[in-house]
Amino acid sequence: MSLNEVTITKAIVEEFLSVFIEYSEVDVALVGGGPANLVAATCLAKEGVKTVLFEKKLSVGGGMWGGGMMFPRIVVQSEACRILDDFGIHYTEYKPGYYIASSVESVGKLISRACDFGVQIFNLMSVEDVVIRENDAITGLVINWTAVDMAGLHVDPLSISAKVVIDGTGHDAEVCRVIERKIPGVKLNVKGEKPMWADVGEKILLDTTKEVYPGLIVAGMAANAVAGGHRMGPIFGGMMLSGEKAAQIALSKLGED
Repeated sequence: MSLNEVTITKAIVEEFLSVFIEYSEVDVALVGGGPANLVAATCLAKEGVKTVLFEKKLSVGGGMWGGGMMFPRIVVQSEACRILDDFGIHYTEYKPGYYIASSVESVGKLISRACDFGVQIFNLMSVEDVVIRENDAITGLVINWTAVDMAGLHVDPLSISAKVVIDGTGHDAEVCRVIERKIPGVKLNVKGEKPMWADVGEKILLDTTKEVYPGLIVAGMAANAVAGGHRMGPIFGGMMLSGEKAAQIALSKLGED
C-alpha cells in the first residue's frame, strides 16, 4: 500500500482536534504529569470521571524518570507497595520497610494504566492562568503551547472548563502561584519547600494534600511546596499516596455538585 502524506496529516490533525474539543469540558483537569497526578488521574478515570492531564514537557512522568541522580531506581516505603501492586510495577525489598523499583518501569506503567482507564493526556501544553467566576471558585484553565512560552511569543491562549483542578506541578506549584499572584487578597500563601528531610517530608505529605482554594487541590511535591514542607528526594511512596488522596478529595467535591 502506498503512503499518502496528506492523508497522514489529516488523520493526525482531525483525530487530535476531535479529542481536544471533546475534552474542552471535563470533570477534573490535572496540571503536571508527575507520579502523584498520574495516580490521581487513574483513580479518577477508574470511577468514570472525565479526566484530562496537561504536561508542559514532551515527556510525561516528572522527575521519576531520573531516579536518584540519574540512577534509574526509586525507593518506596511499605505503605505504598499496594499502589505498585495495583499498577503492576515490580519491586524488591531492600531492607525492612524499604522497597526498590525501576524508575523507568514505574513511569511507563503509571502512564500506561492512566491511558488504559481513559485519562486524556496532552503533552507540550502549559497552563498560564485560571478561569474564575462570580463565586471566586476555579472553573477552568487557560492553556497554550509550551513552545509559545519558550519562544517568548505573544499568542493568545485558549481555555478549558473543569469542575475541579489538581495542581501537581512539583516544586513550583505553578497553578497555586497563579492564584496567589492574580487574585487580590487571596489567603493562599505559597511558602516554598524546605530543605530535604525525607522522613518528615513523607509523613507530612498526606496532610498537605488538600483543597487549598475553591476548586483547587494540591498533590505531590506541589502540596509540600504550598505548605512549606520538606522535599523528599527519590522516595516516591508519599507522592503516589498523595495522588490517591487528591483523587478522593476530587471525587468528594464532584459528589457535592
